[in-house]
Amino acid sequence: MTHIPTIELKTLDEQHLFQLQKLNEVLHYVNQYSPFYKKMFAQHQVDILSIHSIADLQKLPTTSKEDLQLNNLDFICVDQSRIAEYTATSGTLGSPVTIAMTEKDIQRLAYNESLSFGLMGLTNKDIVQLMLTLDRQFMAGVAYYLGLKEIGATSIRTGPGLPSLQVETIQRLHTTTLVAVPSFLIKLIEYCATYHIDINALPVKKILCIGENIRQDDFQLNSLGQYINSNWNAQLYSTYASTEMQTGFTECAYGHGGHHHPELIILEILDDEGNQLKAGEYGEVTITTLGVEAMPLVRYRTGDICCYFNEPCACGRHTIRLSPVAGRKQQMIKYKGTTLYPPAVFELLNQVREIKEYVVEVASDDMGMDELILHINTPLSVDECEQKLKPFLQSRLRVMPLIAYHSHTEMMEMIFPMGSRKAVKFLDNRKGKRL
Repeated sequence: MTHIPTIELKTLDEQHLFQLQKLNEVLHYVNQYSPFYKKMFAQHQVDILSIHSIADLQKLPTTSKEDLQLNNLDFICVDQSRIAEYTATSGTLGSPVTIAMTEKDIQRLAYNESLSFGLMGLTNKDIVQLMLTLDRQFMAGVAYYLGLKEIGATSIRTGPGLPSLQVETIQRLHTTTLVAVPSFLIKLIEYCATYHIDINALPVKKILCIGENIRQDDFQLNSLGQYINSNWNAQLYSTYASTEMQTGFTECAYGHGGHHHPELIILEILDDEGNQLKAGEYGEVTITTLGVEAMPLVRYRTGDICCYFNEPCACGRHTIRLSPVAGRKQQMIKYKGTTLYPPAVFELLNQVREIKEYVVEVASDDMGMDELILHINTPLSVDECEQKLKPFLQSRLRVMPLIAYHSHTEMMEMIFPMGSRKAVKFLDNRKGKRL
């Protein structure tokens, strides 16, 4: 039976009392050791002694991605001699940010991922294939590897790509669990179909889906999740995390949102004015890290749009749960009077099986307005594609994007640009975009 931390079985009020104590420790710590927060608190005349509840967080200013980009090393609270590793964000929302970690931070990272794998019911009997990058300063790959060591499971570091290698390794080493990007799972399904391999005869029983949504806002599988689930009899788990928060929100077997770990992070959902929103209301995910030594963050606005749910889960945990990401604030598109987020466009394109690869681009037209361009690769002729795709998009989006057709090679160069450690599905080429 999976061990559940005691704090996750307590009521939300009891969790808040626990977090309040940890929050006070964080505020005193950054006020003493963080050049950035020391200056920010002085500028805003912050009295950290006035914080008497989690709701009092609203008395504190928020921190943005731009703050991290412009003042990166001023967030470090420890001497260089105590930094065990530097990782970095992928730069999805602008220039990358370096994140420093002490040995204690690395241990915390391992503990977080052990909790994530615990939510999936993994044990030391599982063999887990890590189909993601473990180099290029990528925190996630290292985190999953360390988490597996924490629970005593067996790791196979195959990295991303090469369906033939992945399937051969699964067959040879009897992999029970995968950690992978959902869109790559489609390539494994297609590979097995092409070479007449019964994918459901493989020993894989569970898959942790990273980097892409597999659920709608009602927790039902979206088209990507449905396609995988209809072809592969393995249980899918969704997870959400970022390098900055050094913490993940992973689903349990009931699949009703990513579980919060109250001993590791404080979660707020804020509106555009910085007000704390209630359960079920969508706003910006804002976090305060707990137990981080090198680069703790206080009220850091991630740019991701979600809501939370506070009913106890059927798994026994009383922690709040985070919804799938609706989109990223900076990636919001205003196209011909319609507001869109890229994941909504991804969801539609995933429903068209004839589209083999795609990239969604937003640029500025001659008037400085958002222009939406879909770059796609398809075996259909242009006429066939236009006849099928245009009415479908028009009916779902209520607007018609521009469509650009590319070869497989051209799409691969666009999706995997030189130096990228993640597949690129969205390009923001608007004039005057932020860092």
